[in-house]
Amino acid sequence: MNAVSGARDADPEAVARRLRNGMAQGVLSFPLTSFRKDGSLDLDGFRTHVAGQLAAAPGAVFPACGTGEFFSLDEDEYGQVVAAAVEAAGGRVPVVAGVGYGWAQAVRFARIAEDAGADALLVLPHYLVAAPQDGLVAQLEQIAARTPLPLIAYQRGQVAFGTEAFRRITRIPGVIGLKDGHSDLDRLQRLTLAAPESFLFFNGAATAELQARAYTAVGVPAYSSAVHAFAPEIATTFFAALRDGDDTLVKTLLREFYVPLVAVRDRVPGYAVSLVKAAARLRGGRVGPVRAPLVDPSPADLADLQTLLATGLDLVGAAL
Repeated sequence: MNAVSGARDADPEAVARRLRNGMAQGVLSFPLTSFRKDGSLDLDGFRTHVAGQLAAAPGAVFPACGTGEFFSLDEDEYGQVVAAAVEAAGGRVPVVAGVGYGWAQAVRFARIAEDAGADALLVLPHYLVAAPQDGLVAQLEQIAARTPLPLIAYQRGQVAFGTEAFRRITRIPGVIGLKDGHSDLDRLQRLTLAAPESFLFFNGAATAELQARAYTAVGVPAYSSAVHAFAPEIATTFFAALRDGDDTLVKTLLREFYVPLVAVRDRVPGYAVSLVKAAARLRGGRVGPVRAPLVDPSPADLADLQTLLATGLDLVGAAL
């Protein structure tokens, strides 16, 4: 038990139950990390942002992950961000912190997250090199052996588990779930069928709503939502429409908001984060700019984003 409010119960089964319950109730929030104009960490801005995320009742909060620019944080900043998220959540929802790079560095971040009170860890794809299936399994084994916190593996980029390797990671003590960012539904279906009943899955594709119906069809209805970081009104309306079978509203939001948003997102590498931050700023959010190597949107792209944001908010009866 840490002094910080969090990590109340690192028992993997208990954490998995909390996450499963949360995932059934709302989208998974991946908050932005706030920076000042000079690039320094704006912790007060981050606290304000996370409070807004929590007010929209997400299923869980994942600080310092991809959308939160984990790759741009030093260890001290990382600890402050995770601790602030834990404090804001106050035990209401699970807090899952990102860790990554090689396993030795991932363990350093894991220990910081444990001290900060996180409930679990999302293991981001390892740094730089391609690796065979045995190595992907060993990466998780090494991390799991050195932290009491439950782990969720993230397959994306150079990390993609075959069925046999996946079976092995489900047997690693402490590994409770998989976030999928490949959108290879044939592969994913094979993994869901090979998994223990209690194993967690969620859709971690960029702009996950675009593929939410397809993921649901293979048994993975839960998803992370970048849109939630700047327009929780849109994200929660879409989630409810999908859950309740309102196909007309789902199609309308996809056609008029999500598909055009993805078209703008795909113009420049890194816009999956940069556009999200820009949209949050358009709504008055104190999130600041992105850190290099990401770049903020161009004036033309920002104008298109503002038009899209107004359209999406209008569709759900909200104001810019």
